[in-house]
Amino acid sequence: MIVNELILPVILVTIVLVVGAYLVAVIDGMIAAALGTPQRGGAWLAPLTQGAWLLTQQANATEAPDWRAWRLAPALYLALAATGLAVVPFSPTLIPTDLVTSVVLWGSVEALATVVIFLHGWSANTLLALIGAYRYVALGLSYILISMFVLIGVALPAESLQFSQVVASQEGLWNVIRQPLGLPLFLIVGLGMTFWGPFNLADSRDLAGGTASTVSGPSRLVWELARAAMLVAFSGVAASAFLGGWLGPWLPGPLWVMLKMLGVLAVLLLLGRLLPRVQPERCVTLMWVVLLPLSFVDLIWAGVEALL
Repeated sequence: MIVNELILPVILVTIVLVVGAYLVAVIDGMIAAALGTPQRGGAWLAPLTQGAWLLTQQANATEAPDWRAWRLAPALYLALAATGLAVVPFSPTLIPTDLVTSVVLWGSVEALATVVIFLHGWSANTLLALIGAYRYVALGLSYILISMFVLIGVALPAESLQFSQVVASQEGLWNVIRQPLGLPLFLIVGLGMTFWGPFNLADSRDLAGGTASTVSGPSRLVWELARAAMLVAFSGVAASAFLGGWLGPWLPGPLWVMLKMLGVLAVLLLLGRLLPRVQPERCVTLMWVVLLPLSFVDLIWAGVEALL
């Protein structure tokens, strides 16, 4: 019994991450094709062929890197994505890790992700990778603060830091309606933390790939997989915190969670393709001067609503 309680959550999280990361690439390919830039081999086969190609490539070697940290950083980022997904409840009884402080654990994942992303750029011992790492660090704290303000906002009506209780508190009204600022702000954090689309400053083209500019072969595959997996984890947390998680008519709870996660992923990937890239200095201003105060407004809104 104890073995099953340990193994089944690991299997569930692994399957959701792998399938979810593949669907991220597929959906992104479909959106790209719809916008006029189709992928070679089609949206369904392109991720598989690209992954197989990376597996056969030789890994690059820079001059005097921190080998252990450089090779370990992609795996650590992927592990953080798995840890974040582990706190997502798929039903009242199907919860990989039902911690009473699961919201706090998610905040720890976001904080540690900043460390791992910086480690990925710093350990390569190259200029462009280091600049990409510092770019992310300049914004990482704002991402964490915005995320924590909006997640505390959804925890207030639940009177709990447990995601399963947050979902249960949305029985009558989802938080996306109760706190309309929360989900848009959280989606922006998701794009920023995975440096996707307009907020891709850590691995941007003007840095020839940034923290990943010198990474190739299997390590590059793990890094890209980890970025997609983190998007999946974000979509799971967003579905639980703002869209009612397993709540919904007719269909089983886990299926509702999956559908809501796919919906959030589609929105994130569409925004990543449609929104223009933000310059680093403007992004810093946007996060600290505009979005962070808005997240505080969302928290006050949630507190007043909870009192009333």
